[in-house]
Amino acid sequence: MLIYERIREEQRAGRSAITALDAGFSRAFLTIMDSNVTTLIAAVILFSLGSGPVRGFAVTLAVGIFTSLFTAFTVTRLIIAIWVRRRRPSVVPI
Repeated sequence: MLIYERIREEQRAGRSAITALDAGFSRAFLTIMDSNVTTLIAAVILFSLGSGPVRGFAVTLAVGIFTSLFTAFTVTRLIIAIWVRRRRPSVVPI
């Protein structure tokens, strides 16, 4: 959601669809990384202090964070880039 809001802001500033997408992903990256690093720190603490199911939860949490980051910044960006190249929209309909 944060990525799409950044793209909307860039469009309101008058950027084209391609530059708005690029700037939106770039500007959202640091904010999303910051929140996910904080969650990873919590997962590391849970893993080091917990036992049994708590450790399992910490591992699952960390895997979920990495998967979410990968899909948000690699897969989603790739799909949107392919769409923009094929359709050439003047505005991104978000």
